[in-house]
Amino acid sequence: MSHKININTISIGFSAYPSLFRFFTVDTLDQVLTEVIPIHGRGNFPTLEIKPKDIIHVVRDRLILKKIKVRDVRLNGSTASHVLVKENGTSYKDLDIIFGVELPKPEDFQIIKEVVLGCLLDFLPKGVNKDKITALTMKEAYVQKMVKVFTEHDRWSLISLSNNSGKNVELKFVNSLRRQFEFSVDSFQIILDSMLQSYLDPIRPSKELPCITVLAESMYGDFKQAMDHLRYRLIATRNPEEIRGGGLLKYSNLLVRDFKPACETEIKTLERYMCSRFFIDFPDVNEQQRKIESYLRNHFIGEEKSKYDYLMTLRRVVNESTVCLMGHERRQTLNMITILALKVLGEQNIIPNANNVTCYYQPAPYMTDHNFSNYYISNGQSPLIYHPYPLHIHMKKTWLGLFLS
Repeated sequence: MSHKININTISIGFSAYPSLFRFFTVDTLDQVLTEVIPIHGRGNFPTLEIKPKDIIHVVRDRLILKKIKVRDVRLNGSTASHVLVKENGTSYKDLDIIFGVELPKPEDFQIIKEVVLGCLLDFLPKGVNKDKITALTMKEAYVQKMVKVFTEHDRWSLISLSNNSGKNVELKFVNSLRRQFEFSVDSFQIILDSMLQSYLDPIRPSKELPCITVLAESMYGDFKQAMDHLRYRLIATRNPEEIRGGGLLKYSNLLVRDFKPACETEIKTLERYMCSRFFIDFPDVNEQQRKIESYLRNHFIGEEKSKYDYLMTLRRVVNESTVCLMGHERRQTLNMITILALKVLGEQNIIPNANNVTCYYQPAPYMTDHNFSNYYISNGQSPLIYHPYPLHIHMKKTWLGLFLS
């Protein structure tokens, strides 16, 4: 049976927008919180089987025991979007959980780290001897990445638990964070406290869904408009100059997933902002390559065939909207993205139709040297290192022309 829950939407920091009410069924939220997610260990370490509601309860309770004040717990980003509008095919990978906490001093970050790693010990399978397993060992075995930020305006930390299929459990502990979203469709947060409390109710049968009030919030500000953007797969944001460099990669991902700009005229300004910020945050072409490759690894697991379309979409945006680079810098970035795209095709053993490929080249001067030894590229998986040789790409929808000089 499907129960309705009342979503009382509040807008913190956007007083011009009224509070709204939204109804949706609790089924999807319950499925997200009770699904067993494997946390894969490195080497011989066993896989941990974790339900989000369980690790949230354990971490929150131990933070409180350690005198860390927990304001609330929220489901964030694409997972919250999936719960709110499941019918349009919105999917999610990372499970993004935000603990609203008070972090008055840097030493509190160490307490949070020790609490999370200590909680992971509780999820080790029965029969595992935990006596000699240290926090450092658990970190090396199960944590994909850790981030700590302690500045005047931003004070938060992130502990990401590894999942081989890309469904990492992201535990974020936020005292303050100036920008909590990139686009309206990923601006939603569902406050979980009442739902979590319902799981502790000893009277409620375990298989019965609760009938409770749950709060949801759009950090975008206008909840109704953000919901329309999500429902109709539209791209919009506020204050685009605040979006960090990774916003360009997220934007290209939305385009590949058939999201469309909410406003064609405004989107060009947005693209220029995002391109400029990307090159500010990642000025070196090798840094750019590492960031893009990392994004592909984390967001396209099981979607290998989409990587090429993504890279070509990213290339088009950079080509059309970059205004902050000198000509040769821009060409280096475009060539690097193209080489990554060609590498993706090679990894998938996709051989282009020769009827649609035209290659022009001019041998370099040293090729006339009879003592020059040519080289070959092996089939091994050695890392691709970009070298900024001149490579000019002309693209159309159905064919790729390579102009190599």
